[in-house]
Amino acid sequence: MDKTWMQKNRRSKEYWNGLQKFLDYAFQNSSINGMILCPCKECKCGVCITRENAELHLKVYGFVKGYTHWAAHGEFVYSSAPKPTSYDISHGVRDELDDMHGLVHDAMGIPEQDYTRIDGTEYKSQLPNVEAEKFYNLIDNSNKELYSGCKRFSKLSFMIRLLHLKCLGKFSNKIFDMLLDLLKEAFPDAMDGLPKSYYEAEKLMKELGLGYDKYDACPNDCTLYWGVDARRKHCETCKESRWVKSENDPTGHMRWHAEGRTKDGNMRHPADSLSWQTFDFHHLEFSQDSRNVRLGLASDGFNPFKNMSSTHSTWPVILMPYNLPPWMCMKQPNFMLSLLIPGPFAPGNNIDIYLKPLIAELKELWDVGVNTYDASRKENFQLRAALLWTISDFPGYAILSGWSTKGKLALKEEIMKKLGHLPSRVDMFEHCYTDSNGNPGNDDVAATLQALKEKVSQLPPGSNDDVGRNDAFAQVFGEDNNGCVRMYGLGVTPSDK
Repeated sequence: MDKTWMQKNRRSKEYWNGLQKFLDYAFQNSSINGMILCPCKECKCGVCITRENAELHLKVYGFVKGYTHWAAHGEFVYSSAPKPTSYDISHGVRDELDDMHGLVHDAMGIPEQDYTRIDGTEYKSQLPNVEAEKFYNLIDNSNKELYSGCKRFSKLSFMIRLLHLKCLGKFSNKIFDMLLDLLKEAFPDAMDGLPKSYYEAEKLMKELGLGYDKYDACPNDCTLYWGVDARRKHCETCKESRWVKSENDPTGHMRWHAEGRTKDGNMRHPADSLSWQTFDFHHLEFSQDSRNVRLGLASDGFNPFKNMSSTHSTWPVILMPYNLPPWMCMKQPNFMLSLLIPGPFAPGNNIDIYLKPLIAELKELWDVGVNTYDASRKENFQLRAALLWTISDFPGYAILSGWSTKGKLALKEEIMKKLGHLPSRVDMFEHCYTDSNGNPGNDDVAATLQALKEKVSQLPPGSNDDVGRNDAFAQVFGEDNNGCVRMYGLGVTPSDK
């Protein structure tokens, strides 16, 4: 292709005609979403722009100096030249635009020549070493047609073209792997022998001399761990460690609640709560090893289909390890999805049927435990676990616990099981504000209970029933206003009026 026009004056007719041919060629072979990399002196093939903007840039600024081989615009592979023969290869005759053999020779540092004879003398037959074997494998791939009868692409040039598209299109590694899988499924013969993933393609690029090496450096810019310092673990200048422990490694953090927590009486973590401390007091053997896991269980129903189904309900059952510090224990990577009840309907009170496997495993972890390796201490130990509490909304609490949480029966059912009859409001108040031994919570409760007992004792004979005791309650507390509710601590009781 004649490119002498690129050296002409940008206001000349030859330059303008050549520019149109370049734009036609570039947009035919390398455009992405109607844009190409702009090769002007300002953009330097680093910005994708439309045809109109590219034409304007190249008229105003001109091409970047030396850009006579349009590698960023499809000229590298889109060559219609015939595939070189073995004679052409051995005698240095090859396609200038798709020179895979030259690329391989340059990468391996081997000059192009006749490998079979020198001064008419044949080499002795020997097995090639590792580097030579890599070289011959690359030469074979550059000779092999992509598929039978393909004259445009060799195996090697096709893979390099795919990697070129990945760079231009900014494909992620996962998308590139999916593209290779699709091509292999659609064209198994053509993809035979080619890399199966981007990881393997990267190794191919390294063999072609297009890879790179990584070197660690001191965070204070004192030392580059290279050469004689390659095996050092600490910087000799500032003594800073070369390695940094990952903050996401939970092995050491599982003891945080006992060893790393600030213990000043303030509530920062469930370990500061009274329930956690009460559990430790009653289960000393469990609490002696801070690595034993304290779990919370959360469950609720949700509709994974959004508007597609208004009645579907899926119930995940998730466990959270509360040994971890607050900034870790409620993060998604540390959640454990122990059960998934798929629906389509909520399990309701029958959820205990689905929880049986989880309950069995939790009992085993509580009674026996499991032998576990502690990576932070480099030792084995018997890991145990305890479920401290559940987390749910009020309807979810009713399903998990089996207790009713609806209306005034939420409290009355519990007291009714204890008393054997339907409780009055006096019974409900006494149940909520006294302990298991019947002792009042404070002096105000004691005075109120005494007033209620006096009113109940003054009831006429035959009136000491649910209705009469409710009347005595109203005399002490006063009549409820219409529409108001009175709360007793374990639920909400609607007004009788």
